[in-house]
Amino acid sequence: MSGGWNTIESDAGVFTYLVENLGVKNVQFEELISLDAEFLRQQSPVYGVIFLFKYPTGERPTGVPRDGSFDRDVADEDLFFAAQTIQNACGTQALLSVLLNKEDEIDLGPQLKEFKEFTRAFPSELRGEALSNSELIRDVHNSFARSSPFVDETQRIATEDDDVYHFIAYTPINGVLYELDGLQPAPISHGPCSNDEFPDKVIPVLQHRINRYPANEIRFNLLAMVRDLRIRALEIGDQDWLYRENQKRSAWQWENALRRHNFVGFINEILKGVVRSKLKEGGSAYDKWVEEASSRTLARMEGNSRKNESG
Repeated sequence: MSGGWNTIESDAGVFTYLVENLGVKNVQFEELISLDAEFLRQQSPVYGVIFLFKYPTGERPTGVPRDGSFDRDVADEDLFFAAQTIQNACGTQALLSVLLNKEDEIDLGPQLKEFKEFTRAFPSELRGEALSNSELIRDVHNSFARSSPFVDETQRIATEDDDVYHFIAYTPINGVLYELDGLQPAPISHGPCSNDEFPDKVIPVLQHRINRYPANEIRFNLLAMVRDLRIRALEIGDQDWLYRENQKRSAWQWENALRRHNFVGFINEILKGVVRSKLKEGGSAYDKWVEEASSRTLARMEGNSRKNESG
């Protein structure tokens, strides 16, 4: 085992089962397809949001954030904030930034409670090291990475030409709306905010940040961390809603299983079987099959070329 952290997707099903496998109870993630405070409020209680965005590779943290203000005075014991010390861990770090600040509202389970207690008096840099070196958190994180025989994420180094994406968290803590970004030197305060006000306060902050990007930049993703919606469905006796939530969970489990599986060997066996069957039909049949496939590929390439010329 290399001990590295692999890339995971910004996906509600991935994040839901990731926190569940860490021992967290009654929490799920919902994708927000629009910046709509009312829709976010309907998911209440909302513990925080995880925002994925394209990170300029040449940009470095400065002494003053572009939005909000650094809160360098908040005590480490009052707010969990960890510096990001390793590549590819920012998705899990962002969701932990919400979870570990909500132990009064969320059942974290014994392992995360122990981790928070162990790091309670640590400064942010040491918390980041402790997180990066947690075998439990790393193993659960990596269990949701896509299986690929071609890419070793632990060896990949981003360049200026790469599209690099970064996860950060927004959550209300002790009456303040905080932005928790492990690449920044401190938590960023966006002003007073109660739990009830969170949907109305966080949406303008997100909108202002997105507006700094070119109008054609649409590669953003926003996930809300909420209480398990099946609980709400049971509370109000909505059986249809409960059925839909259970169906969604089943789909998530199936998708996560597919993510873990490497299909290259399976595809290779299919191709070998097709080739063997063609060879059994005789050399002329095989040659005809290859010729027909080549002709179709050439025709498709010529068609694409004509479309590009007319465009």
